[in-house]
Amino acid sequence: MIEENPFSYIHLKKKNVKLPRFFYEKEIETLFDSVQGSKPLQQRDRALLEVLYGSGLRVSECAQLTLEQIDWENSVLFIHGKGNKDRYVPFGAYAQEALGVYLSEGRSFLLEKYHKEHNFVFVNRLGDGITSTGIEYALNQVIKKSSLNSQIHPHMLRHTFATHLLNNGADLRTVQELLGHANLSTTQIYTHVTKENLQKNLSTISSKSIILVLK
Repeated sequence: MIEENPFSYIHLKKKNVKLPRFFYEKEIETLFDSVQGSKPLQQRDRALLEVLYGSGLRVSECAQLTLEQIDWENSVLFIHGKGNKDRYVPFGAYAQEALGVYLSEGRSFLLEKYHKEHNFVFVNRLGDGITSTGIEYALNQVIKKSSLNSQIHPHMLRHTFATHLLNNGADLRTVQELLGHANLSTTQIYTHVTKENLQKNLSTISSKSIILVLK
């Protein structure tokens, strides 16, 4: 009924973007130190940490991971991601070792003890396939055993995976592919710099400035 939109000059206030929480390298080491042991659930928890931190999987992707999705020869996981998008994600030697021990010992023991038979990689204490909530609970128990005072959520390990990759020289496109992000803008949130790297860069700049002054 009118020629001009009276609301065209109104702009909504932008929400502040919160940076993702992640673990520093020393915190990750402390976390892994707390899951040493040969009991079935200790082996599972170590394998869980290695896979979540070493591959950046979403917690739902980890919970739904099956034996058929593991390519041991090429050290990659075939992941059915968000929006029915599939991707290959590599995993390292630590994850391969932890998974191998867990699958051959801890997982086999629990499945045999409770007479269960299925292809899910990660199981709960009764041998059933673990849920996303179950993974979160398991990680909370892990952090309680550690000397860390912070809270943990499975997504923090995904954030840590991306942050550590970028801080160690990986390019944004590679991280985007590994995380399974549809848009690069989603991955750009991880381009923040940790305090350690910031201090290191400032130290380097200061040193170069001193050398230039002396020259």
